[in-house]
Amino acid sequence: MKSFYIFFTLLFSSLAFADQPVDLEINMKNTGLAYKQAVQATDLVEFNIAIDKFIKLVKVSKTAKFYKEPEQSLQGLDKVITQAELAKNAANEQGLAEAKASLKNIDDLRKKYHKLHEPPGFFELLFGS
Repeated sequence: MKSFYIFFTLLFSSLAFADQPVDLEINMKNTGLAYKQAVQATDLVEFNIAIDKFIKLVKVSKTAKFYKEPEQSLQGLDKVITQAELAKNAANEQGLAEAKASLKNIDDLRKKYHKLHEPPGFFELLFGS
């Protein structure tokens, strides 16, 4: 009976944590770190660990609430996941050099889609958009 209570306590406590909103800023910093580790990887095992972590974190980011251009944000994250998976496949089939070329596309996507979430500038706040 005691194990029954422990089981349900753990079950419901994990469900409570599952509904917690994603802190997008912290998650994106961790995503950036995983990306950097993938770029700096010197062997295939190290690269695969980093790129798997990167993909997992980007998928977590998709669960966040986007207030500005949510459809475009999710579309951008899907493109990033696709490029990361292509990079992983390239690494495993052709080597790290090919994978790192695919990672450059991820950085280009990051630059493009981060513009959607830049905070408004001083004049935009003062005079509106």
